[in-house]
Amino acid sequence: MEAQHLHGKPRAEGEWSTGFCDCFSDCGNCCITCWCPCITFGQVAEIVDQGSTTCGTAGALYTLISCITGCGCLYSCFYRGKMRAQYNIGGNDCGDCLKHFFCELCALTQQYRELKNRGYDMKLGWAGNAQLQQNQGVAMGAPVFQGGMTR
Repeated sequence: MEAQHLHGKPRAEGEWSTGFCDCFSDCGNCCITCWCPCITFGQVAEIVDQGSTTCGTAGALYTLISCITGCGCLYSCFYRGKMRAQYNIGGNDCGDCLKHFFCELCALTQQYRELKNRGYDMKLGWAGNAQLQQNQGVAMGAPVFQGGMTR
């Protein structure tokens, strides 16, 4: 099954769930993105790549590109296009690049909100969300105790 069907909420095709400038609707993420955009980008990239890229790896690469070129947006605008394609959201590559170049923070927070609104717990990452989806609806009993010391 594709991730969008696992976590997707009904949404009009071709639309983002929040506006581009709705940054302050999630003050926590807005602050994190303002001070350390590599964290928000890493979280978005891990979900968009369905776990093939970790948050840490994507965030580190974003930081490296930002330090070398001064434009982490060169990397992050690629993920906006990838995300639009996965969820059939309207737009184009030129618009993605312009949004990331002129307002990287708004673009990153919009992507973060979109994934969150589609049911992802961004703090869990891809593996945590997959595990959550697997356990959803399953009654969980008491934890199993493994006695003794193991290596």
